[in-house]
Amino acid sequence: MVSKTAEFKKVLTLFPVVLFGLAYMVPLTIFTTYGIVSQITGGMLPAAYTITLVTMLFTAYSYGKMVKVFPYAGTAYTYTQKSLNPYMGFFTGWILLLDYLFLPMINYLVIGIYLNAEFPAVPVWIWILVAIGIVTFINIRGVKVITNVNFMLIAFQILVVVIFIVLSIKGLLQGEGTGTLFSTLPFFNPDGSLNQVFAGAAILCLSFLGFDAVTTLSEETINAKKNIPKAIFLVTIIGGLLFIVVSYLGQLIYPDYMSFNDPDSAGLEITAFLGGTLFKAIFLAGYIMGCFASASSSHASVSRLLYAMGRDTILPKKVFGQLNPKYRTPVYSTIIVSAFALTAMIFSLETVSSFISFGALGAFTMVHLSVIGYYFVKQRQRSPKDSILYLVIPAIGIILCIWLWTSLSMLALTLGISWIVIGFLYLVYLTKAFKQSPPELSFEEAEEKIS
Repeated sequence: MVSKTAEFKKVLTLFPVVLFGLAYMVPLTIFTTYGIVSQITGGMLPAAYTITLVTMLFTAYSYGKMVKVFPYAGTAYTYTQKSLNPYMGFFTGWILLLDYLFLPMINYLVIGIYLNAEFPAVPVWIWILVAIGIVTFINIRGVKVITNVNFMLIAFQILVVVIFIVLSIKGLLQGEGTGTLFSTLPFFNPDGSLNQVFAGAAILCLSFLGFDAVTTLSEETINAKKNIPKAIFLVTIIGGLLFIVVSYLGQLIYPDYMSFNDPDSAGLEITAFLGGTLFKAIFLAGYIMGCFASASSSHASVSRLLYAMGRDTILPKKVFGQLNPKYRTPVYSTIIVSAFALTAMIFSLETVSSFISFGALGAFTMVHLSVIGYYFVKQRQRSPKDSILYLVIPAIGIILCIWLWTSLSMLALTLGISWIVIGFLYLVYLTKAFKQSPPELSFEEAEEKIS
């Protein structure tokens, strides 16, 4: 039985929270979609990353505004529920589940696929089981353990990125690739189009989910109202600039983006071209370690999202809304996420990516609406300056998110809409055909010790 003394420990400072977000993003994730997006954008991958970064900075702004007034676990779900209404909060949480439930899974899939390629005698499903087991253990023991693990994994990934940058610059100076360090083609290709760039940018939203993840640690962060907004922008800017620089150099050193033997594994071809077998092996090691870091972070985030929804009794409280008295972590939610992740054995990477893209952009849009709903509508902060801060800026963010949303594939839109329909039916059941509101938790209850 969970005692009344069980509550999250406030142990995290700014630095480990930023590490958590960067680990969630995985600096090497740029190579997961490198070949695919290069071909979609007509060789303008850095341009697509730039558009995505601008969109994410607007989104990070809105997250920063909301976390100052609602520093609780649950992120976009909590913001929408408290700023708009319980029904919108439910749908935001439901959409966000697409993002959070499938992110650990995509990491387990990649781990299984890459390790099976290196050790074909061991089936993919065994690697997936081992990865899930390790990450589950780390998450049950507590977020401090995750932070310590992430520090080592981030350091190795950064080392791989630095080597990539150095080898690319060296190769360009020696006349390889385009033979120049300066070119506008990666940002503007006369043969391409803006629609192509936006189509690529929509996919790249997957690379910028770290700032969203750090908000789930609000209840475990010291001085969360100050440190979480800072962490949001630092994770977004650091990650975005890193992606732009690496993709820019990659396009210059390997300009023939249509020549990849397999666009899905373009990173292996580029690293082998730059540094031969040795650098390729180092890259593979760093990539697998990055996937473990991301899996640990995303697994922790979704378990805390489920905890927040369970705490509000939107999900069964006896299962989801409980903290373990010893480790003070949502153990039941963590185990349930692990069980769901086992479906990585039957889903394809394309399907998982489609769900994540739809869920992420949907949640981002709702956060922008929450800023308008809370500050501009409820708090009536409508001076000229406030109108810019709490209406114009989030409205621009909404427009950018919708533009990217409509740039997704028909598969992504179909799967996402199907998920929303299922959520609507569950909401009808939950509210007895809208005869009552979904359960909503007051701020006082949110701060009470869990019983």
